Amino acid sequence: MVAEDAANLFGVLSNTDRLCIIRVLVEAGPSGMSAGDIARKIGASPSRASFHLNALSEAGFLHRERQSRTLNYRIDFNRIGALITFLMEDCCKGSAELRNCCSMRLG
Repeated sequence: MVAEDAANLFGVLSNTDRLCIIRVLVEAGPSGMSAGDIARKIGASPSRASFHLNALSEAGFLHRERQSRTLNYRIDFNRIGALITFLMEDCCKGSAELRNCCSMRLG
């Protein structure tokens, strides 16, 4: 990933509701969650949640599937992983000490 792509992705994530959606869907795991359940979980109206879900989908963070009359969203763990890897490789400059600090916080 190049810096310009990462900056664009961080731009998409620079919203409290979108960060909440990402966290909810990471917690939901590979099966994902319906748009209505996501809206309820983050305390958003369906239209506000839909707006943010569309932005996250367009950025490639989410996969959207129609199941009957329901839209189900699941996180693209590869996309999130690529962004985290970008930070770890470029910001930590390969420093074992910095990588240990980051992995201790995640673990």
